Amino acid sequence: MDLEGKVAFVTGGSRGIGAAIARKLATRGADIAVTYQHNAVGAAQVVAAAESTGRRAIALAVDAEHPDSMPVSIVQAVACLGRLDILVNNAAVFEVAPIEQFGVEAFDRMMAVNVRTPFLASKSAAEQMGAGGRIITIGSNMIGRTVFPGFSLYSMSKTALVGLTKGLSRDLGQRGITVNLVNPGPIDTDMNPADGPMAATINAFTALGRYGQPAEIAEMVCFLASDKARYVTGAVLDVDGGFTV
Repeated sequence: MDLEGKVAFVTGGSRGIGAAIARKLATRGADIAVTYQHNAVGAAQVVAAAESTGRRAIALAVDAEHPDSMPVSIVQAVACLGRLDILVNNAAVFEVAPIEQFGVEAFDRMMAVNVRTPFLASKSAAEQMGAGGRIITIGSNMIGRTVFPGFSLYSMSKTALVGLTKGLSRDLGQRGITVNLVNPGPIDTDMNPADGPMAATINAFTALGRYGQPAEIAEMVCFLASDKARYVTGAVLDVDGGFTV
C-alpha cells in the first residue's frame, strides 16, 4: 500500500491500459478519479473495482477535444477527493492512414487530444500538486520505431510528448514534482488484441516475441508514482518487450 493517502487522476481510464492503471493504483492504496468519453459502463466498472479495495473513486465524463474539459474535471476531482498527487495522461486517439488521406480535421483532432490535452491536464494538475507530485504520460513506442506505413500523424503527436515531459520536468523539479513518459509497445487490448490478424508479425518485431499486458504498463506507472522513483524525472521509458532495440 505504498500509495495510501494519495489521490490519482487517470485520463481515459475506462478501458485498456488506462483501466489497468487505475485499478492497479487503487490496489496500491490510492483514491482515483478516471475520465471517459463514451464508455460509461467501463468507467463504472473501474470505479466499482477501486471501491471494492476500500478506496474512494469517481468517474467523470470528459470531451478531450474541448480545451476546457480536462482542467475543469481536475478541479472537480480535487473538490470531491480533497487533493491531487498523481496525474496519468493516458487518453488518446489513434488513427492510421496514408498521409494523403489525412485532412486538417484529423490533424487538429489528434493534436488536440494527444498533445494539447496532456499539456492542459499537466498544467492544471501542477496547480493542485505539492512536493511529491507525479505526472506520468503514456506515449507510444512508435516514436522510436515506426515499422508500418500510415503512422506519421500518430507518431508525430506522441513524439511531442517527449518535449513536454522534458520541459515540464525542468519547470516543476524545484517544486519536487516529477514528470515522466512511459512508451508502451504492442499491448493486448481490445483495440490491438494479441490474437489479431497482425499479431504474429508484430510479435516478431519484439525481442521477447510477445505482446505485453496492460498490467505490465500499470506496474511501471505505479513505480513512477511511488516514493521509490523520487529521483526519476524527465525520463522516457520504453515498456515494449524490446520492440525498439
